[in-house]
Amino acid sequence: MILEAAMLQVKQGMEEEYEDAFRQASKIISSMKGYISHELQHCMEVKGKYLLLVRWETLEDHTVGFRQSNEYQEWKKLLHDFYDPFPLVEHFEKVQLS
Repeated sequence: MILEAAMLQVKQGMEEEYEDAFRQASKIISSMKGYISHELQHCMEVKGKYLLLVRWETLEDHTVGFRQSNEYQEWKKLLHDFYDPFPLVEHFEKVQLS
């Protein structure tokens, strides 16, 4: 499993509109091959700051399957205009400790 993590900064005063758009976008991402789950959390200290965590079966399910799909174009239309600056997206893999 791969964990995609993105720290998102939403333009001031657009938080409620963003959350509504994200609810719509959630239907898109959850329908994709390799998708496991996702969550969006808002920061308690900084208004407009969110953390998006998405679990994928493989890195390619996100970077190729989703990012190169027609569905991603719809995702972009719904969400990308809210961000300033544009978020850095990183991928993580669980460390096996035993």
